[in-house]
Amino acid sequence: MAAALDYFLPAGAERLGLLRIRANDGRVTSVDFVVREESSACPDETTLLVCRQLAEYFDGRRRAFELPLSPRGTDFQRRVWSALVAIPYGETCSYGEVARRLGLAGGQRAVGAANARNPLAIVVPCHRVIGRDGTLTGYAGGVERKRWLLAHEAASVSFQLSQTASRAAVQ
Repeated sequence: MAAALDYFLPAGAERLGLLRIRANDGRVTSVDFVVREESSACPDETTLLVCRQLAEYFDGRRRAFELPLSPRGTDFQRRVWSALVAIPYGETCSYGEVARRLGLAGGQRAVGAANARNPLAIVVPCHRVIGRDGTLTGYAGGVERKRWLLAHEAASVSFQLSQTASRAAVQ
């Protein structure tokens, strides 16, 4: 299989911007925000699968991605990115907490640096990592996108919980 390239613009969330999706040998290598299409799309089964799952995420029907991933990074960066995938949809975690989960007390800056190098925006949810005081600290895609993504996930979680609560109240 050759390298593949595709683009995805979230319906109803166009202000977030265009996502560029790259895959190689059937594995996703990057998902990142771009201003415009820089090259002609050359999709394959893998990039089309990413587009389908992103559409489900933005529709509120997907909370976790099931994709073959192959991000480029150091062993440490890949450890951090694996820890990010464990942060549940609709929840946040501080850089310090991620460091503690990895056994790196005081390693929040190193976690932040690895987080900033995440090549798989949204799929590896680096937007769920916040400052210890709850502030929305840096995000490679921009803090406004981070705020939008967290609000999107919180709205889905709140909606789901309110439906469950309504059913319980009726019974």
